[in-house]
Amino acid sequence: MLPLLPFFIFTGFFLVWPVIAVTLRSLHGNKNEWTFANYRPMLHKGPYLHAFVVSLKLSIVTTVIGSILGAFFAYVIVKYAHGKFGAVIDSISAVFANSGGVPLAFMFVAAFGTEGLVTTVLKRLGWDIYAGHFTIFSFTGVVLVYSFFQIPLMVLIFKPAIAGLRSEWEEASTNLGASHLTYWRRVAIPILTPSFIGAFFLLFAGGFSAYATARALTVGTVPLVPIIIGTLVDGNVISDQANLGDALAVGMIVVATIAMAGYIWAQRQAAKWRSS
Repeated sequence: MLPLLPFFIFTGFFLVWPVIAVTLRSLHGNKNEWTFANYRPMLHKGPYLHAFVVSLKLSIVTTVIGSILGAFFAYVIVKYAHGKFGAVIDSISAVFANSGGVPLAFMFVAAFGTEGLVTTVLKRLGWDIYAGHFTIFSFTGVVLVYSFFQIPLMVLIFKPAIAGLRSEWEEASTNLGASHLTYWRRVAIPILTPSFIGAFFLLFAGGFSAYATARALTVGTVPLVPIIIGTLVDGNVISDQANLGDALAVGMIVVATIAMAGYIWAQRQAAKWRSS
């Protein structure tokens, strides 16, 4: 255990202790008394519960888009991209998956803003994307931006699962008289399902907790829990609930923990096939 001691110290200081500290602060009122009052605003109808609903909706929508398109692209890459070309695609996916924050928000504003490059080109082609209700600074715009890193992240996560499909399985099913469609329906998809579910949970957790990109893009116009917590931490504290931000953070931790539990379960199910 001694070689792992630095890891445990690092994890305890930067992960375990902050979670404990935030949880303890969330249970204290303005006079340092123990109370559950900080949790009431997000359990009753109001702006904080609405922020949780919007954050969950954003995470689900972007995760569905990212997981479906990412799984498709991962299959195409494994099937047709080999050698150096495949390595280049992997590198590009890694860069896109780790994009975020102010640079990513600025990139989309420069491309899809009112006078952005893509907006201008489409307008010259006769399609004004701002003629309706679309704006890059709305919920739809955030979905578009989040999908930019959710899709390549899914490619990176799901590609090994597709590459792990053994050719012997397809050959065996063919020898037993199964068509290519039957192979995918009865063999490949059931094998890939746990990995897909695990990747889905991982994308959900990432989309739910993302902060900097949405903050820079919307400046708080889209009510998301991370942005509200950031506002409370920056000093915009409600006078009668000084630790409300900590309570909201604990709520996010609970949601993220559930997502990570689902991811771990799915990974264990997928490991059964990898070890067989």
